[in-house]
Amino acid sequence: MSNIPMSTPPPVLPNRGTAKVKSVLSGDTVVLLGRAGEGKKAPEVTFTFERVTAPRMASKANNNVDDPGAFSSREWLRNMCVGKTVTFETRKQGATAGDRVYGLLFMPNPTNKSSEWNLSVESVRRGFCTPKILGGDADDANDDGDTVEDYEKALQSAYKEAVSVRSGVHADKPLVRKIMNAGEEFEAMTLVEKAKRLCTNGSVNCVIEYVFDGSRYRCIVTDPELESVGLLYGSFTLLLAGVSCPRVGNPRLNPPTPSEPFAVEARNFVELRLLQRELKITLHGTDKSGVCLVGTVHHPRGSIGAEVLKNGLGRISDWTIRMMSPGDVPPLRIAENAAKRANIGVFESYAPPTLTGASEFVGTVVEVLTGDTLLILPNGETYDDESKLKKISLASIRAPRAGNERTGKPDEPYATECKDRLRVLTVGKPVKVNIHYEKEIPMGANQTEKRQFGTVSVGKREDVGEVLIAESLATTQRHRDDDEKSIRYDDLVAAESIAKAAKKGIHSEAEYKKKTVNDLSDPKKAKTYASTLERAGMTKAIVDYCFNGSRFKLFVPSENCYIVFALSNIRCPQPSPNQGALSRGQAKAAEPFGDNSKRHSRLNVLQRSVEIYCNGVTNGGVMTGDLFVGSGAQRRDFGIELVASGLATVDQRKIDYGEAPKALVDTQTAAQSNKLGIWSVKQVTKNEPKTKSYDKAEERAVDIQISEISNGNSFFFRVVGDESAKVIDDSMKIFTETNGTAAAPCEVKPGKVVAALFNDGSSNSWYRAKILEKTANGKAKVLFVDHGNVATVSPATHLRPLDMSLATESIPAVAKEAQLALIKVRPLDEDDGLDAARMFQGAAWGKDLKARLHGETDGKVVVTLYEGDVDAPSINENLTAAGLARIGKKYEMYDLLDRMGNSDSLGKLVKDLQAAQESARTSRKGMWIYGEIPEEDEE
Repeated sequence: MSNIPMSTPPPVLPNRGTAKVKSVLSGDTVVLLGRAGEGKKAPEVTFTFERVTAPRMASKANNNVDDPGAFSSREWLRNMCVGKTVTFETRKQGATAGDRVYGLLFMPNPTNKSSEWNLSVESVRRGFCTPKILGGDADDANDDGDTVEDYEKALQSAYKEAVSVRSGVHADKPLVRKIMNAGEEFEAMTLVEKAKRLCTNGSVNCVIEYVFDGSRYRCIVTDPELESVGLLYGSFTLLLAGVSCPRVGNPRLNPPTPSEPFAVEARNFVELRLLQRELKITLHGTDKSGVCLVGTVHHPRGSIGAEVLKNGLGRISDWTIRMMSPGDVPPLRIAENAAKRANIGVFESYAPPTLTGASEFVGTVVEVLTGDTLLILPNGETYDDESKLKKISLASIRAPRAGNERTGKPDEPYATECKDRLRVLTVGKPVKVNIHYEKEIPMGANQTEKRQFGTVSVGKREDVGEVLIAESLATTQRHRDDDEKSIRYDDLVAAESIAKAAKKGIHSEAEYKKKTVNDLSDPKKAKTYASTLERAGMTKAIVDYCFNGSRFKLFVPSENCYIVFALSNIRCPQPSPNQGALSRGQAKAAEPFGDNSKRHSRLNVLQRSVEIYCNGVTNGGVMTGDLFVGSGAQRRDFGIELVASGLATVDQRKIDYGEAPKALVDTQTAAQSNKLGIWSVKQVTKNEPKTKSYDKAEERAVDIQISEISNGNSFFFRVVGDESAKVIDDSMKIFTETNGTAAAPCEVKPGKVVAALFNDGSSNSWYRAKILEKTANGKAKVLFVDHGNVATVSPATHLRPLDMSLATESIPAVAKEAQLALIKVRPLDEDDGLDAARMFQGAAWGKDLKARLHGETDGKVVVTLYEGDVDAPSINENLTAAGLARIGKKYEMYDLLDRMGNSDSLGKLVKDLQAAQESARTSRKGMWIYGEIPEEDEE
């Protein structure tokens, strides 16, 4: 930390001595710099020539205009003595003079080193100063015994000589300089452009007039090449390119601002080397305000920026270093790194970034998450858990950010193109990673993630980040000055400069037009487009996501669409649910080897280019077919690969139908015999959900009428001729006549049977109803137990307590809930489900039907329905033959047969349904119109 004070008391000079000239204020006044003591600031004193005066320099007090000849006077003296050691003689100093001293300055004669120049006399001789009127006695002697009279005679002689030759201020038209300030009298960028065009080598001559701090200076243009465009004597603030130094405080403010550590040392360091030197400056541009210019100062003895950095008096300024020529940057980086290693100056407490793991490793890229972040599996690690993957972000790279569909935030321009380019460069390839630093990345909800940032090399490409920047798909990260960054940061900046000049990609001035991709994950769109993909034959695709081992989201470039694709003939076990499914409560339990299967697919096909052959589409809009990965001798059928590894099973139905390819069946047999994967654990005979509970009952045939249809498979019925139906209908009429239609308070509790008001088309009447639930708006959802229909009613207007004699314990519910035996239909919100319900209604509603009651399951009667003769095809069979229903899973069918014993009618129904389903499947009716139905669609 700097301990040098901001100011020191005015020094008392000896009568004679030597000092270095720090600066020249005017043609008759200089600032002398003494020798600094240990830990102290070097003393300074303002020294004015005795008995002479120079023209007044421009300042705000005189409207920034010099007195005639003032600037020439100052410049002559500056050129003669700034930075040089001179001999001084003091003539007047003390309390009345403040910190100003009057006297004489001497320096060696440039043409005769053995003699001395009196700078006062020489200035008068050249017309840059004039003598004052004498004051005081002539017998006052100086230290050398010379009298004041001799000095005056020399001044007068020099004055006459200057006047005779009309030199300096005695010229007919002495130079009158008017200072122009950048941002007021001229635009700073204009100076940059004119200097590059008019000045030799693009560098402008300037005098460093003042040093604000180690990297900010006030400069004045002295280059005659800019006189023609009116920029001579232009004044501007220069920011030293590539360097940022601590700020010097301002004691004149209220309250005073302190200097930052090492600010004074940095300013003193620069003042000794640059102050009032005329130097070449290459201007690169301006700051955001457009007032301050950014440039490189060219000193004969080297780079002032590098020297400042090497001594720990500043840091690299990334935003200004971007403006520099790439060839000028490495010396600055080397200098800063040297200061960091030595822990000097502003880096006295610097410590290299600590890494939680190895600083270098080799691995294989499994997935590209964004345009600058990858998941990498290190060599030697087994991918048996997601934690084995390392998340690496490209150091100092900023890729366009992907949007968020849930919040409606769109992608930034070129986000998709950048991610895809990184995918092509890295996925599935061996890479070398050099970690440079780590950061805590906010992940929302007060959570952070420690992320590693590094350089990723693949093949001959030293840095894939540089490739993205060079192709105008990403930019370099704008770091703070004290941030860690890529060791190749300057190369990245240079690549970005070239990319900007090309004006392509993210640097293009043209409006970005995002490519629109068709999303065929919607079932209706997928079914419409299915035939196109089937006719296309072998098609190239890119695996965008793996849902499980055999189900993927693919991008098909030739058709410009996304599809959900499942491998035909096989099934992979269910993997663990992702966080999204867990948060939505839609998670399914993981099955053995489900995660292994999914990891195998992620490692081998995720984000790879593959070939697919589509041969069908499910009702859920999932395309089915075969997928091939690799090329040439490495090309392989991925479905066979999964089965061979014991990570998938062949669909048993396809085996039963004889439709499973022999290669798949043989592969599964081999995996079974070798007890690989799934086959290494004990197999449950029926690897299905628990079978439903069927109550044993003797099969009987009855005549029924349908009282309510819930969907194409579920309904309520009444037995024709049931006396209890007439009893309860008459009883409820009497109940209505007795109580009227006014409601009465009653307990609204799920499961409770009450009286509910319903209009049957003629008038309002009370019917027995069971309360199913109480809704959020205070209403009640009820089931009319004697008819099967459901309604939502207001308890205050539509409910009242039921007489005990009418309770269901006394008179059981007349309407029985039933389902058609051995078949399943689609839900009503799907087209096939609605068609099934309509067909069922047309066949059964308002008719006396023949029914075989086979038993009950979960409170529902299992029924085979006939419109007339029981020897004719049943309604169950007709729905199946139309492709609007399908046979349930085998284990359910076998379980029902086992429970019902030797039922000839049920056995015949099974055969009839199988024949009907096969006919619908082969003729592609109803739900079979797009081909086979995978197991995923059966849920």
